[in-house]
Amino acid sequence: MRIIDLLKKDAIKLNSIEASKDKVIDELIALHKKAGNLADANEYKAAILAREDQGSTAIGEGIAVPHAKSASVKRAGLSAMTVPSGINYGAPDGKPTDILFMIAAPPDGDLHLEILSRLMVMLMEPDFCRALRAAKTADEFLSIIDKKESEKYPDDTKNVTPKRDGYRILAVTACPTGIAHTYMAAEALEKAGERLGYPLKAETNGSGGAKNVLTKKEIEECDGIIIAADKNVKMARFDGKPVIKTSVSNGINKPEELINKIIEGNAAIYHADDAQDSSSGDDEKEGIGRQTYKHLMNGVSHMLPFVVGGGVLIALGFLIDTFAGNANVGGDFGSTNPIAAVIFWIGKAAFAFMLPILAGYIAQSIADRPGLLPGIVGGYLATTGATLSSPTGDDSAVSGFLGALLAGFIAGFLVNILKKAFDWLPKSMDGIKPVFIYPLLGTLLIGLFMLAINPFVGYLNIGLSNGLSSLGETSKILLSIVLAAMMAIDMGGPFNKAAYVFGTAAIADGNGWIMAAVMIGGMIPPIAIALSTTFDKKKWNNEELKNGPVNYLMGLCFITEGAIPYAAADPLRVIPSCMVGSAAAGLVTALFSCSCPAPHGGIFVFAVVDNPLGYLIALAAGSAVGALMLSILKRTKRKTA
Repeated sequence: MRIIDLLKKDAIKLNSIEASKDKVIDELIALHKKAGNLADANEYKAAILAREDQGSTAIGEGIAVPHAKSASVKRAGLSAMTVPSGINYGAPDGKPTDILFMIAAPPDGDLHLEILSRLMVMLMEPDFCRALRAAKTADEFLSIIDKKESEKYPDDTKNVTPKRDGYRILAVTACPTGIAHTYMAAEALEKAGERLGYPLKAETNGSGGAKNVLTKKEIEECDGIIIAADKNVKMARFDGKPVIKTSVSNGINKPEELINKIIEGNAAIYHADDAQDSSSGDDEKEGIGRQTYKHLMNGVSHMLPFVVGGGVLIALGFLIDTFAGNANVGGDFGSTNPIAAVIFWIGKAAFAFMLPILAGYIAQSIADRPGLLPGIVGGYLATTGATLSSPTGDDSAVSGFLGALLAGFIAGFLVNILKKAFDWLPKSMDGIKPVFIYPLLGTLLIGLFMLAINPFVGYLNIGLSNGLSSLGETSKILLSIVLAAMMAIDMGGPFNKAAYVFGTAAIADGNGWIMAAVMIGGMIPPIAIALSTTFDKKKWNNEELKNGPVNYLMGLCFITEGAIPYAAADPLRVIPSCMVGSAAAGLVTALFSCSCPAPHGGIFVFAVVDNPLGYLIALAAGSAVGALMLSILKRTKRKTA
């Protein structure tokens, strides 16, 4: 397969007059659609915009390579444009962008990534880019690419990374999507190494996995390692070596500067068992609040699959038992019918891992792999209510979600303290510390800590749970309104996540009315926008109108992110409108005493909600209020007939 197999004539537009980044993105997506690469242009656009939110895909020198992996891509492909007048694409060098390639990749498969990496490498050559800008026809454009590819890769081999011996400097490159920047940074670093006379090998951590992997011998013999990555890479192998950590964009734009830091001895020695990463590189120091948030989100992101999978299976058990006529069997509800019982208890098994996984991955984020075991054990002890007087567990001392949070952070900090405490051991003991000493002592210490504090946190946890359960109607209504509105503030950001985590924790404590407000609040924004695009077309442009109906499905499936492109385009009007709609829905759920035992699923779990009719009314009322607010606040964009 070659580049011209992925770039069709129908997907090329030369000498475009588009004047803005948004319009160029729309045009490139339209070219993909025309070439038959996309099953759902709207979903693919959302993926492209999500990637742009992480940082501009312009790489400088007039080039931009927007890219995304999405299930909406039917087949891997490219679209391309030249814009002679140039546009402001947020390039790091501040120059206008006039040549663009957009990469559409399916979520699985990696052969196309190897081919696309060739294009990234070729775009680093000024003569090649000048020839592309001067092309008059799509055929000429393709001919230039084909000729250059044939010259650079005459053997057309799958692994296009040159093989070399005696590397002085090593590098690892990785970007969030692993399509474009990963390979461009690798090529830039390798070329800079050649110019400076320091042979360099770059490992690429792309979507298809790690390629050109650094060997143990190469790591031992090199002068230093450059980590140009915007996501985590395996670091333990670089223990004791000079390491610079920086962004993948710096790998593309500042390769010689990074290499010179290694040559001049300005890279700090990395120690895999240090409490803080000693390789500073170009990263800015993070505040305590930001670090805490990152640790918490690492735990939450690993916990959510257990919450969602287990919670929905439990809800499905309730649903089957309801259909079987067993809705009023008290404590056996969900497991009376044989089929319901199987599904219910599988869900319970998954749900049981929720808090240990949360605590374990918080601890791992703080202390790396040695923190994982102590964190998981601490989280488990929080669920059993183990105490010094009752190590097997005490129901009155179950510290639950609060205890697991505490266990995760304390376990991570304890392991970091152990790392410093045993720093005096000879280097020959380095191999045994992370696999024996830290997990053993860390688990013992966090175990004793949890046995000691479980009774106190358990009382606090029970008090909070009882307090929520005993809230008066006015308090429940107010809390439901606030939580539902939080789901619409940032649609996947910290406020949204905080409300969702609170809702899932409340389910475990039997307060399903909180999850009812949270879920309905997250469903409203996409549906309100879809309603507005359907019934108030003059408020939206043609592209927004075309993509609006998709948000009906997004909202019904509890995918709040469907509203993000609309909120990003007009945040001062869209976000308040969605918040008002979500708050109204939260109010109605409280008035109808709705309760939801499932942490996800949207419309598909409405059948297991207490008072499903009231929940449907809340959904309809909140969506209508949100759409009405959009009609009031949004400015007219187009005339209607």
